[in-house]
Amino acid sequence: MSRTTPRTTSRTTSRTTSRTTRRTALLAAIGLVTAAGATATVFGTTAGAATAGCKVDYQVTSQWNTGFGANVTVTNTGDPVAAWTLEWSYGGDQKVTQGWNATITQSGAAVTAKNVSYNGSLATGGSTSFGFNGSYSGTNSVPATFKLNGVTCNGATVPTEPPTTPPTTPPTTPPPSGGKADNPYAGAKVYVNPEWSAKAAAEPGGTKVSNQPTGVWLDRTAAIQGVNGGMGLRAHLDAALTQKGSGELVVQLVIYNLPGRDCAALASNGELGPTEIGRYKTEYIDPIAAILADPKYAGLRIVTTVEIDSLPNLVTNVSGRPTATPNCDVMKANGNYITGVGYALNKLGSIANVYNYVDAGHHGWLGWDDNFGASAELFKQAATAEGSTLSKVHGFIVNTANYSALKEDHFKIEDSVNGTSVRQSKWVDWNRYTDELSYAQAMRAKLVSLGFDANLGMLIDTSRNGWGGTARPTGPGALTNVDTYVNGGRYDRRIHLGNWCNQSGAGLGERPQAAPAAGIDAYVWIKPPGESDGASKEIPNTEGKGFDRMCDPTYTGNARNGNSMSGSLPDAPLSGQWFSAQFQELLKNAHPAL
Repeated sequence: MSRTTPRTTSRTTSRTTSRTTRRTALLAAIGLVTAAGATATVFGTTAGAATAGCKVDYQVTSQWNTGFGANVTVTNTGDPVAAWTLEWSYGGDQKVTQGWNATITQSGAAVTAKNVSYNGSLATGGSTSFGFNGSYSGTNSVPATFKLNGVTCNGATVPTEPPTTPPTTPPTTPPPSGGKADNPYAGAKVYVNPEWSAKAAAEPGGTKVSNQPTGVWLDRTAAIQGVNGGMGLRAHLDAALTQKGSGELVVQLVIYNLPGRDCAALASNGELGPTEIGRYKTEYIDPIAAILADPKYAGLRIVTTVEIDSLPNLVTNVSGRPTATPNCDVMKANGNYITGVGYALNKLGSIANVYNYVDAGHHGWLGWDDNFGASAELFKQAATAEGSTLSKVHGFIVNTANYSALKEDHFKIEDSVNGTSVRQSKWVDWNRYTDELSYAQAMRAKLVSLGFDANLGMLIDTSRNGWGGTARPTGPGALTNVDTYVNGGRYDRRIHLGNWCNQSGAGLGERPQAAPAAGIDAYVWIKPPGESDGASKEIPNTEGKGFDRMCDPTYTGNARNGNSMSGSLPDAPLSGQWFSAQFQELLKNAHPAL
C-alpha cells in the first residue's frame, strides 16, 4: 500500500470550510464477533471416537443450464468433535467444480467434504456451513443420505424446488428511497475474517485482538474465487451469514484492482496494465457485482471501500509537481482511474444492500490548500462517471493502510510559538490539518458543499495509528521554538508524514466502533494489522508487485517524503503477506493499550 505525501508547491492562507452535519440515525455501539475457529475449544475426543450424529441442510442456491451452486449446513447432534468429515453420493452425474469453507474431493458419485483449519470444532448442537459450485446434466437431485465421521445422519433436510436462474447480474435500478441504513455500522456486528483471525490468534498475545473485524481485500481477479486455497468472495459472504445470526452484520470489502494501480509507488502495483480498463470491468467488477447481487446475501450490509491509492495521485503526483511520476501522468491522460472508479460505483451501488465508500487519502497527503479542494472536485468527477451518480456514494474513507494519528492532543493548527505558527513547523509544513479526525470532518463538509448527500458518512482506518508505548508523549513539547513544540508533543512518531511502508514504532489504534464522532460512521480496521505494506528488498513474484525503496529501511528518501529516511521495518515480505515482526510491534505499541 502506498501513501504518497507531496510537499505543496504553493502556500495560501484561505480557510477551509469545517462545518459538519450530525448523522440523523440513532447510532449504536458496534458489535464484534469471534471468528469461527479463532477461539474454539479443541475437544479431547477424536473424531472417530466421538458418538456422531448430525442434521444436514443441503440447499441448491442457484441453478442454470449445466451448473449449480449449493450451500450445506451441518449440525452436530452427537458428542463434540474436533474435526469433521461429511460424505454423500449423487444419484446423477453431478460434479463439484469449486468449493469454499471445506476441502471437497470427489471420486465417481461419492463426495467427501472435510473441515478447514478454522471450522473443525463442533460442539453438541453446533453448526457450520460450506458451499460449492458444480456441473450436471439431466436432473440435479438432492443427495438422499449423508454421513458425519462415518455415521449416517438421521436428521437430514432438503429444500423445496431450487431456483432456476443464476444471479448473474446486479439490479439495474437504484434501491427504493430509504432502503439503506443511514449508517450501516449502527447497531450491527462486523464480519471477522477467519483467515486473518487465525493468523492473529497464532501470534503471542494475538488473541487479544483476533476477534476484531478487518477488511477483505480483493486485490486481484483471482481473489474473487480465492488464492492458493484461501477463501474467495462467496466463502467470506457465506461465513458472514453464519456470523450474522439474527441481527445485522457488516462485511467490509476492499475493491482494489484498477488498471495501472497505484501509479506513484511500486510495492502495491497491480495485475492490470494502464490501458486494460475493459478487463477491469468484465473480469473484475462484473463478477464481484454478480456475487454481491445474489439474493442469498441480501440480508448483509456490504461496505465496499473503492480503489485505495488512485484518485488523489491524479492531483498530487502529476506533471507540474515535484512529486510527479510518469505513471501517474499516463493514468491522468488516459482517464482510466476516473472511468474505473465510476464504473465500480455505478455497478456496485445499484445493489440495494451495498454501501460504497471512496478512498479520500489522508491529511498528510491531501491536507494542503492546493490539494484539498482539487481532490474533492476530482472525487465528484469520478462519482458521476460511467453512469454513476452522487447518490451511489454513501461516504468516504481516510487513512486506509496509513499511520496518521487519529487526533493530536498536544498542539492545534491555530497554535503559535514565539509568534511562529504551527503550520510553519517542519512537521506540519503548512498543512491545514494536524490529524485524521479534523481532516475527515473538513473533507466531509467540503464534499457536501459540492453536492454530495448531507448525511454523507466518513470512515477512518485506525488499524495502525495508535502510536502508543513508551515513546508516546504525555504533554506538549518544549516552547523553545515551533519545531520543539510540535515534535515533542506529537503522537505520530514517523520521521516524515510521507513515510507509509511498515513504519517502525507504530501501534494498533482505536478499536473498530460505530459513530465515534460527528460525521464519522465508524472507526474501522480496513488494513488487517500484520499484513505487510511491501517488501524490504526485491522479491521475484507472480503477483505483479514491484520493489519500492520506501520499504527499504536504508533508503534516504525522495521528494515525496522530504528526502528523509524511510522509517520502515527490515525483513518485510511482499505486500499483503503476513509480517510477524510488524504485528508484534503493533501489539506492543497499541493505544489504547491492550
